[in-house]
Amino acid sequence: MTAFVGAGLRRDLLVLLALVVLGCLLPQVLNRGLVFIAGLVWINAVFGLSFNLLFGLSGVLSFGQAMFFAGGAYGAAVLTQSLGLPFLLAWPLAGLVGALLAAAVGGVALRRTEGVYFAILTLSFAELLHLLVINTGFLGRNDGLSGLARPLIELGALRLDFSAGDRFYYFIVFACALLIALVRWVIATPFGRALQAVKQEPERAEFLGIPVRRHRWSVFVFAGFTTAMAGALVAPWAQIVTPELAHWSNSTNPILYTLLGGSAYFWGPVLGAVLLSAVFYVTRTLVGISDLVTGLLLLSVVLALPGGVLGLLARWVRPAPRADRPAAGAQVGAGR
Repeated sequence: MTAFVGAGLRRDLLVLLALVVLGCLLPQVLNRGLVFIAGLVWINAVFGLSFNLLFGLSGVLSFGQAMFFAGGAYGAAVLTQSLGLPFLLAWPLAGLVGALLAAAVGGVALRRTEGVYFAILTLSFAELLHLLVINTGFLGRNDGLSGLARPLIELGALRLDFSAGDRFYYFIVFACALLIALVRWVIATPFGRALQAVKQEPERAEFLGIPVRRHRWSVFVFAGFTTAMAGALVAPWAQIVTPELAHWSNSTNPILYTLLGGSAYFWGPVLGAVLLSAVFYVTRTLVGISDLVTGLLLLSVVLALPGGVLGLLARWVRPAPRADRPAAGAQVGAGR
C-alpha cells in the first residue's frame, strides 16, 4: 500500500498561509454566488482531509463520515437556534458531538470488524442516523432546520457582526485553516507516525508494542471531531441544515475528493474538493447529468489515475532514471 506522503510541516504551513491569503482575496474578484461556493470548498477540504486521515494515513476505510458532518451541522443549529448559545461556544460543542458519536460508533465497529466490513458497518450507522433525523420533530424531520442566523461574535470590546453579506466567509477561511493546521500537526506527531506503521504493517506494529485497535479508535474519534467542526460551519453559512447532510451520498464526497486529488498526499483532498466543486458548478444546469459526470470522473480517476491528480503531477515532475546510469544496488554490488 502507498505510504502517506507529505512535505515538511513548516512547508505545509507556508502553503496553508498562502492559501489563506488567496482565500481572503477571492471576495474581491468573485460574485456572491461564487464566494458562497468558495466557502463550501474550504469546508469540504476539511471534510476530505478528515477522511484521508483515516484512509490515507491509517488505512481505515469509513463509508459513514456523513453522520459526523451532519452531527456537527445539526448540533450547531440546535445549540444556537434552540438553546441560544453563542456560535463561538456552539462550534466546539458541535465538534464534541461528532467526537462522542465517533467514540460510540468506533467502539462498537472496531471491536467487531475491520476492513470492508468496518466500512459497511459505518455506512449502516450513518443511515441509522439519517432515519433518526428525518423522524425527529425538533430536528425538523424532512424539512430540516432553516432560518439559521449568521453569528454576532463579541469578545470583550471586540464586536464582529458576520450577519451581513459575505463576512462570515472570512471566519470560515480562518476556522478551516486552523483545522487543517491541526490535522497536519497530528500527522507530524509520534501518534501520526504510529498510524502510518499501523497502516503499513499492523501485525508488526502490534508486535512492536503499538496498540493497533486503540490507535484506530483514537484517530476515528479525532476525524469525527474535525468532520463535525467542518459540518458546524455549514449551518450559519447555508443558513439551513437538511437530512441530506446525513445521507449516504454525502459520505461519498470526501472519498471522491481524496481519490481525485490523491490519497497518498496531504493536499490531495484539498485539490480534489476544488476540482470536484468546479465540476459540480459547471454541470449544475445539466439536470440528471451532473451525477453521471461525477461517476464517469471517478471511474476515470480510478482506472487512469490511481494516484490521483497529485500522483500524476509527481510522476511528471520526478526525473526519469537515465538508462546509462547503473542502479544504486548494482553499484554497491560491483564494489564488493
